[in-house]
Amino acid sequence: MKKPIAFITGATSGIGEATARLLSRKYRLIICGRRRERLRNLHRDLESETQLLTFNIRNRHEVSSAIASLPDEWRSIDVLVNNAGNAHGLNPIHEGDVDDWEAMIDINVKGLLYVSKAVIPGMAKRGRGHIVNIGSIAGLEVYPNGNVYCASKYAVDALSKGMRLDLNKFGIKVTSINPGLVETEFSEVRFKGDTERAKKVYENYAPLKAVDVAETIDFVLNRPSHVVVGDLLILPKAQANAVLVNKKSN
Repeated sequence: MKKPIAFITGATSGIGEATARLLSRKYRLIICGRRRERLRNLHRDLESETQLLTFNIRNRHEVSSAIASLPDEWRSIDVLVNNAGNAHGLNPIHEGDVDDWEAMIDINVKGLLYVSKAVIPGMAKRGRGHIVNIGSIAGLEVYPNGNVYCASKYAVDALSKGMRLDLNKFGIKVTSINPGLVETEFSEVRFKGDTERAKKVYENYAPLKAVDVAETIDFVLNRPSHVVVGDLLILPKAQANAVLVNKKSN
């Protein structure tokens, strides 16, 4: 019997890459991202059959055509992990860069919708599936200078709740996982390649690692069929909320 199929966006780094590595033991994988060479390198390391899809999640035509290009035997997607996301800038609202705002809304909100629109109808038709949306503590609490990024992650939280309502009658599970501080490329992207500033975000405490979130995804996917983990907040021990971090904690 063939393994079920899991579709993972943003698989070229961080949480997406860690999730692909972990889930490859149990699933056939469709791994997605913009950086084709990274996808190829990841593919060589995985323990299962894998399909690679390269597209810009901001472009709905690229998303729909890439997913439509899957061979017939790869279209029965059992698990969708909407992981792709980004943050740009950390400015007060009146000093924000409109291009940064558009990037965050396009990727974090519209990109999630484009992929979901292409995948969910098949799940509904088959009467089964599990959607895992990767949100953030920023979608539960607003922090200073977080404004548009927080708004985009609040939208992910709302979409998760809306999906759970709309897809309940089709037997589709919906889980929202909301991490706190995770040491990935996230801060380097937010600070536009300023690696020194990015490193400071994770100094003097033990942040979450990408594999911590990946293991959480694996956990929720492997609950009994009658169990849904709806919303889950995962933090490093040093973090109490969106702004309070004990920088001397290990």
